[in-house]
Amino acid sequence: MHSIRDRLPVSIIIANYNYARFLNRAIDSALSQNHANVEVIVVDDASTDGSADVISTYGARIKACLRKANGGHAAAFNTGFAESRGEIVFFLDADDYLYPTAVSELLARWDDDTAQMQFRLHLVDEGQRVKDIFPPLEVPFDSGDVTPQLARRARYQTTVTSGLAFARKALDVIMPVPEVEFRQGADGYLVTLAPLYGKVTSLDACLGAYRIHGGNHSVFAEKLGQRARWRVEHDFHRLQALTEQASQVGLSISPKANLRDPVHLEERIASLCVDSGRHPVAADSRLGLAAAGAVASMRMNVSLRRRAMLAAWFVSVGLLPPRMAQAVLSWKLVSSSRPAFLMRLSRTIRHAMG
Repeated sequence: MHSIRDRLPVSIIIANYNYARFLNRAIDSALSQNHANVEVIVVDDASTDGSADVISTYGARIKACLRKANGGHAAAFNTGFAESRGEIVFFLDADDYLYPTAVSELLARWDDDTAQMQFRLHLVDEGQRVKDIFPPLEVPFDSGDVTPQLARRARYQTTVTSGLAFARKALDVIMPVPEVEFRQGADGYLVTLAPLYGKVTSLDACLGAYRIHGGNHSVFAEKLGQRARWRVEHDFHRLQALTEQASQVGLSISPKANLRDPVHLEERIASLCVDSGRHPVAADSRLGLAAAGAVASMRMNVSLRRRAMLAAWFVSVGLLPPRMAQAVLSWKLVSSSRPAFLMRLSRTIRHAMG
């Protein structure tokens, strides 16, 4: 006997820009879902690498949306959502892919009051070799009503685009995504606002793969200061959007919420240390950010050891001479920069805290 969930319409929106070499894998993974009622929408954001040719080979099996001008992540999301009809909507980055049971496993846990579901992903390299799990299993997801976390620090433990699915009823309220502010990181807008309209349900199972390669926008490791500055500014945009949306549902957001968020503070102190001349907050000091980070770390939803280690990291970055502080920053935020002995130590500590 089939339940209503077995017939629930699902949309998988694939956002692509110049990822022709990965695109077949993403589209095939969406088409291979064992749930019967899935529409696959592929949005190409004016690629110049032959992506349109890849998309054309699928014919009527997908709904193709070929944008004439590049608009970024938010524009691709908005274009795909406008064409979608599913009651549950996945946004899949074109360099990632889902496993065949992703939709059915998610639907098995879906409730009427769910606004967002999140699941873990295998971290894979360009050759699809599994390297790790993202987020790591020792970092618990936040679930249920996460508005207290949003009100206090404008963030909760969630994941990236390809590990998320949303109820259409929530997206109908918060979309379209502002295309200037969220040209990159549109998923940050969605995960910040969707929980205002329902609960977050989390699965620890890996239902897909998050591919790490040199072209990822979020990885540009060789430009640590640029990455940190972008993430700080992205957090400011998220806080502004959250404050405006929350006022419509009677929720008050602290204007200092970012200063209670260790993730934000990591990037903010990195921006200040690495490129103080272009740091977006003139009043910031290294010691002040380090102190705020240490306090925020001790309120995280992770093991005491992990909290203490992060707090100690903030203190060291705040107190060490500038060159040493930059090295410590790089070792944490860009794993490839770590000396071999630190890599071994990091793995040992991670297993101990798991």
